Amino acid sequence: MGRITLDKVSKSFGEVEVIPPLDLTIDDGEFVVFVGPSGCGKSTLLRLIAGLEDVSGGEIRIDREPATHLPPAKRRLAMVFQSYALYPHMTVRKNIAFPLRMAGLDKAEQDRKVEEAARVLNLTDYLDRRPGQLSGGQRQRVAIGRSIVREPSAFLFDEPLSNLDAALRVGMRLEISELHARLKTTMIYVTHDQVEAMTMADKIVVLQAGRIEQVGSPLELYRTPKNVFVAGFIGSPKMNLFSGPEAAKHDAHTIGIRPEHIAASTTEGTWQGRVVVSEHLGSDTFLHVHDTGLAEVMTVRVDGEFDVRHGDSVFLTPEPDKIHRFDAAGLRIA
Repeated sequence: MGRITLDKVSKSFGEVEVIPPLDLTIDDGEFVVFVGPSGCGKSTLLRLIAGLEDVSGGEIRIDREPATHLPPAKRRLAMVFQSYALYPHMTVRKNIAFPLRMAGLDKAEQDRKVEEAARVLNLTDYLDRRPGQLSGGQRQRVAIGRSIVREPSAFLFDEPLSNLDAALRVGMRLEISELHARLKTTMIYVTHDQVEAMTMADKIVVLQAGRIEQVGSPLELYRTPKNVFVAGFIGSPKMNLFSGPEAAKHDAHTIGIRPEHIAASTTEGTWQGRVVVSEHLGSDTFLHVHDTGLAEVMTVRVDGEFDVRHGDSVFLTPEPDKIHRFDAAGLRIA
C-alpha cells in the first residue's frame, strides 16, 4: 500500500509561510509529479511528506495511518536525491545492500534483494564496480536500487535527473517510467521541468508560491488549464497569451493559443507578423514572430519543411476551437 493524504498541511519558517494549508491525496500506485518554477515549494512539500521537515499545521497520513510526527525511518518511504549520495569506497553491491545491513538482515537475504534490484535496474554486470567507475546514469540507478531493496510504500524523487546531460535525462526518464510500471509502487517526483512532468506522470500537481494551482492528468492540464499560470507553464513551447482588443472579441480578458494550434502561411491569414528567429529541429520548426500587434513575441510550431527566414513576413491563423479564454482574475472561462 502507498496511499498518502495531506490534510490542511502547511509550513512556515518563522513568520514566513512558504506553504499555505493545502489538501492532496496520492492514491496507491500512482506516479505523481510536483512541478513548478524554482521556489514554488515543491521540494519543501516532498520533504514534509518524507519527514525531513516538520509540518507547521495539518496532518499527513500514509496508508491511512497518522504519520505527521513519525520520524523518517518509520514512514516506510524511500527518497532519491539529486545528488547520488553513494559511498565512493564501496562497490555497487555494498552500496545497494547498505540499508539492509543497517536493518540487520542476514547475508543470504541481503544478496537475494540486491541481485533482484540489480536485475530490475540492469546493474548486474556492475555490482563489483565502485561509483567512480560508473556513468552519471548508472550512479543514479544505484541510488534507486538502494531504495528498491527497502521495499517502501512509496518512492520520493527530488529532481533526480538534474545532474545528467540531456541524452541521459531522456534515457533515465524512460527507465524510471518502466520501473514504475514493473513495481507498481507509489512514486512522487519533483521537477521544475514540465516536459518531465508531462511525459512521466499519471497525475501532475502544479505549484506556485506554495499553493496548488491545479491537479490533473497531463492531458487535462494541457487541454483545460484552470488559470493563466497553468496555461503558461504547461506545454513546450509555452502557450501564447495576450490581452487587449483581440481578447475582447472573444469575450475574455486574456486569450491563449498554443504554438501547435496556429497555422502559418506566407500568403494569407488572420494575423501578420515578422519572423525574427526560426529554430529548425528536423521534423518541427519553431517560429518566433514579432510585430503582430498582439504580443511582444508569438511562438508558432510548424512543419520542419516550412521555409521562412529572419525578417520574412508570415501570416498566422489560430484554430478557433483551440483558443483558451480567461477572465480578469486569470481564471478559465468555460
